[in-house]
Amino acid sequence: MSGRDLDQAGITDPDMRASYERCRELNAAHGKTYYLATLLLPPAKRPFVHALYGFARYADEIVDDLSSTLSEQEKADWLGSWCERFFDDLRRGHSEDPVCRAVVDTVLRWDIPIEHFEAFLDSMRMDLTVTEYATYDDLYRYVYGSAAVIGLQMVPILEPSGPEAYERAKDLGVAFQLANFVRDVGEDLDRGRVYLPMEDLARFGVTRADLENRVVTPAIRDALAFQIARVRALEESSRSGINLLHPSSRPCIEAARILYCGIVDAVEAIDYEVFDKRATVSTLRRLAVALPAWRQARRARRTYGPGHPHGLHPTSP
Repeated sequence: MSGRDLDQAGITDPDMRASYERCRELNAAHGKTYYLATLLLPPAKRPFVHALYGFARYADEIVDDLSSTLSEQEKADWLGSWCERFFDDLRRGHSEDPVCRAVVDTVLRWDIPIEHFEAFLDSMRMDLTVTEYATYDDLYRYVYGSAAVIGLQMVPILEPSGPEAYERAKDLGVAFQLANFVRDVGEDLDRGRVYLPMEDLARFGVTRADLENRVVTPAIRDALAFQIARVRALEESSRSGINLLHPSSRPCIEAARILYCGIVDAVEAIDYEVFDKRATVSTLRRLAVALPAWRQARRARRTYGPGHPHGLHPTSP
């Protein structure tokens, strides 16, 4: 992260700057599309979005990566202890944790409701014990906490002009997560999980055992196509919310929408062969989206400034 970003965000304490930089590193290393979209925001906003990503990634690593040699109970104990410390830090308004220091600062600066973090961590706990979901409603409880609340956390930073922006942000977050589930069926099986609702699979005559065979059949293609249609419906519902954000925030979210939801286009392009191939959005496609968005972001910042907490005010000519 450039010092300019931190300077413009009003982050001056050396330890706090180091924490925000750690969050940026997590974003750059693990969320390449998300990171690319974040660069379209005004510099003063980027550190706070990096912090929210850093928090989500840090918690996810506790569940899936950092403690891979531990038992499920040991993971649960570790996650529980970390969560307790985080909420204690929020209550006192300061953290010594190298990641959570920036997260607590972001929550306080933007008055982000704590319940969004509670819901997120509840979903992380579910990953330790739940290996499949009977219905979409059951799955929605998980994706609300793992994805919808990420959008809700970000909206204050993006400066909405109306409450509808929050509802549409939930739709977009869920669309992103469902797109990942379609792409990552094989990887999720490696972790012992199936995120496609059993009820939806049964509609097409697909069982968990069929997925575990890791052979794409016509029935599995139909089941994946059904989930892709759901992603696209949620994506379409989310689009009106982008126009309710500050103009300097819109190019970032529009680019993220196109690229993340484009994952399902990539799944179709590999003929649903999700067990043997990884559907990816090509570098050329990323550039084709990012370059026009970058120009739009520059125009918006020149016209409206970087964003204002109390409304949209054009800059002086």
